Amino acid sequence: MELAYATARQIAKAIASGKISCTETVKAQIARIEALDGAVNAVVVRDFDRALTTARSHDRKRKKGDKLPPLFGVPMTVKESYDVAGLPTCWGVQEALHTANADALVIGRLKEAGAIITGKTNVPVMLMDWQSRNPVYGQTNNPWDVTRWAGGSSGGSAASLTAGFAALEAGSDIGGSLRDPAHFCGVYAHKPTWNLLPLLGHSLAGGIVPTDLSVIGPMARSAGDLDIALHAMAGPAPIERGLTLALPKPRQRGLKGLRVAILADHPSAPVEREIVATLHELARHLKSEGVKISLTARPDLDLAAANETYLTLLNAALSARMPDDRIAAMRALLAKAGPARADEDFAVRDSRSTLVEHRIWLRLNEERHRARRAWDAFFQDWDVLIAPVASMAAQPHDPVHGLADRRVMINGVERAFIEQLFWAGIATMPLLPATSAPLGFTEGGLPFGMQILGAPYEDRTTIAVAAALEKSWLGFQRPPHF
Repeated sequence: MELAYATARQIAKAIASGKISCTETVKAQIARIEALDGAVNAVVVRDFDRALTTARSHDRKRKKGDKLPPLFGVPMTVKESYDVAGLPTCWGVQEALHTANADALVIGRLKEAGAIITGKTNVPVMLMDWQSRNPVYGQTNNPWDVTRWAGGSSGGSAASLTAGFAALEAGSDIGGSLRDPAHFCGVYAHKPTWNLLPLLGHSLAGGIVPTDLSVIGPMARSAGDLDIALHAMAGPAPIERGLTLALPKPRQRGLKGLRVAILADHPSAPVEREIVATLHELARHLKSEGVKISLTARPDLDLAAANETYLTLLNAALSARMPDDRIAAMRALLAKAGPARADEDFAVRDSRSTLVEHRIWLRLNEERHRARRAWDAFFQDWDVLIAPVASMAAQPHDPVHGLADRRVMINGVERAFIEQLFWAGIATMPLLPATSAPLGFTEGGLPFGMQILGAPYEDRTTIAVAAALEKSWLGFQRPPHF
């Protein structure tokens, strides 16, 4: 077992058997971060001394013959946006920098499961970009090609896993922020059913109300580790003491007999031909494995219209994060723009959806719940839907353009990068679980992934399908320079 690229399950098993100690494991991970993270800049907040203290304490417990929890001794990093007691949190904003006085609820649960946190990983400013760069901690690079981004907003998380700095990670997702970095770096991530994992302690301003659409979830180098971490993190918050968690079992463990629909492309966000071709190749492979396949089955709703609903709900949800001066500028822009027009530019449309009236939001919420019913009906006939995570592989760093102005070439045609929210929204708007898993590589050797969508609360099914494909199709591959 090569420790740097061992799975969390393998590490926990080796520690439990006495083949390696927690202290040896944590020391090895610290040494690797210190030696290699200069080129990546993933682990931007380091907690090495406390990690070693915890590891030594764990080793003493193991020698006493204590029954060990499932992640006992597993070193992990977590996204900077989580509160970890005694460590700074700022979401990439210098003025917001503060020291957390308590762990986020799921961080405490991961510690109770035996995980040892060695540090926190980089994010974009306010978690609102696909590039993990901010004025406080700088830029995170993709271990596959350091001239390219690792994704966002859980970009440091994906880079940490890919470079072998941690066996497990915890990220978050409202606009693809778990799935996109996993796609760009070739690792696994799980966007859970909304509110399955409590967000308490994942809020810059100390908020306690779960943000609409937003979720937190695990990232790993294997689908099996997602399952372990999900169970460690999931469950009601303490105030929801009348609730219990009883996730359905996976519809099935293997591939044979599985019912899979594949959405390989869509005009709202066209996909690079090599990704589309790989999805079609996957369809042929699955059919040969005894899977029922459809390239045309879809839920009974207009996906383009659903995307418009998502974009407005998304901006409305993010509006609470925005400073007052930005909101004032949006109001001034709308006053100047006048009544809505079909040909409005991005900034005006963005402002309208951010400042949407509550009565309009209620109508959109009705549309969202109708979409949820359509998806639920779809999953009566199909076990999962597989789709792209994004239209292309990791792009070169772009320090100049913001989201509104960023462009990308797709099949030789220049497109607005913001279109990528379509692929995030197909699972996010209807609050569905989606597991991101490796799919293939470009001709240039960059990884790209797929997302596996399932019915509400059938998180274990999407992870189980990812686990089956890990064996039958493709799993995590180590980047050549690490």
